[in-house]
Amino acid sequence: MQATLTFLGTGTSMGVPTLGCDCAVCVSAVSPGPGEPVPSPHNHRTRPSVLIAWEGHNVVIDTGPDFHAQAVRERLRRLDAVLYTHGHADHILGMDDLRPLSFHSHIDLPLYADDPTAQTLERIFSYTFAAGHRYPTSARVDLHRIPSAFPGAEVDLFGAQFLRVPVTHGRQTITGYRFGSAAYLTDLSDLPPESVPLLANLDVLILDALRPDPHPTHSHLAKSISIVEQLAPRRAFFTHISHGLDHDSTNAALPPHIRLAHDGLQITFDISPENES
Repeated sequence: MQATLTFLGTGTSMGVPTLGCDCAVCVSAVSPGPGEPVPSPHNHRTRPSVLIAWEGHNVVIDTGPDFHAQAVRERLRRLDAVLYTHGHADHILGMDDLRPLSFHSHIDLPLYADDPTAQTLERIFSYTFAAGHRYPTSARVDLHRIPSAFPGAEVDLFGAQFLRVPVTHGRQTITGYRFGSAAYLTDLSDLPPESVPLLANLDVLILDALRPDPHPTHSHLAKSISIVEQLAPRRAFFTHISHGLDHDSTNAALPPHIRLAHDGLQITFDISPENES
């Protein structure tokens, strides 16, 4: 089955441009003022999320604080499921924007998250989940917990399988996903050895590459390149990018099969379950 993946957002938790910053990348990400250089639109990065579409179905991974604007930009009119990677603000705070999309369905919109992420969603959006105290126009959602025991659990969605791939994010273990011939590993600082076999024979690998210098909770550019070399996918795209990386100059220095992603970028791949072996 052919699928299309759209990068809804590719930025770090503070977005690009970053508030209060006048670095060259942040300046280039906005409309120029008098005497300022021509903007580089691919340096404008909203918080990280992807949309996966196949055979009339739409699934999103993470709903950050920019989800409303991202969905408007991509003319997203229906949604069939949401998968979450972890409970940090830049990945969950747009959940309330699911409300109008959930109203259009005859069933509650399914959400999938590991237990720590589910607990965070239930705490922050208690008016949506609290039994007996639910706000009447809350999002109509059905929260499913993904088992965190290794090997990763599979979520079956509309003929495709989303395999939980545990990754390290600082001191946390969070959720990456393998779906068909593609994998999405945002907010990765290290790849546990036991997760490597889950990522064999990839066509597309999407992973964190925050900045040029090492960071305690995210992979940096050189480390991400080494992970690509280890896993040997046919194509790799970096996301969760800070203002430390300029889009054009960084891409010019990368190997041709590795690119910085940008907001709105679309790629195609095979999401058939047999491509996970």
